[in-house]
Amino acid sequence: MQLHLAKNSFLILIFWGVTLTLHAQSFYKELTPRTSVLSIGVGPSFIYADNGAQYHQKNFEINPAASIAYILRFHNHWGLQTTTGLQIIESGGTPGLAPIRRWQETGGAFRFNGLAYFADVMPTFYLMPYFNHMNRPLVNIYVGTGIGIIHVDRKEYFSFDPSEQPSKASITSGYIPVRGGIDLKLSSFSDLSLEGTILFSFSDYLDGNAGYNSFYDHLFQMQIKYKYLFNRK
Repeated sequence: MQLHLAKNSFLILIFWGVTLTLHAQSFYKELTPRTSVLSIGVGPSFIYADNGAQYHQKNFEINPAASIAYILRFHNHWGLQTTTGLQIIESGGTPGLAPIRRWQETGGAFRFNGLAYFADVMPTFYLMPYFNHMNRPLVNIYVGTGIGIIHVDRKEYFSFDPSEQPSKASITSGYIPVRGGIDLKLSSFSDLSLEGTILFSFSDYLDGNAGYNSFYDHLFQMQIKYKYLFNRK
């Protein structure tokens, strides 16, 4: 009887010893900061362009945009983010006679549709400082800007005739991305974010029409993002 109790006690001690060891190893492992973040996002977007729409009347086309980003945190407040993605772009609205005459004179496209592919890199500033993922705040706010490159493949039309066959065109330009968002902590290793983005391009010809307004063509996005925190080692 005593031998049986001794064996059971010994087994219980071994079990608790192994459990505590694994727990300690897990705790020690999570002391290593997860400084890498992978994010996937999707949401609505539109393009600001010469033939894009009547923006003051909120008469423009809204289309989806998607992105994948990698963030490397290197400071309590700072990270370096690289982003790539695509956005469906197209003209919309009902332009008046004055812009149509102007487009006829200049040979600008009346309407267009296509895809914009973009990639950029930017430093990101986090309002609430943290370094280890285990002590990050429930909510954080971030902003950033940088430099990127955008490529547009489009079909363009030089009338409003529905039977017109489109011409194909493409253009590549640089841009300055400006992003801001809110991170909401989902778990120890994941966040859900709402992010707004403006891609300020260096071209007025993303839409096949230049010079009608006094600004270049720019892309606007609002995305919901899922972010996963990990350690590269």
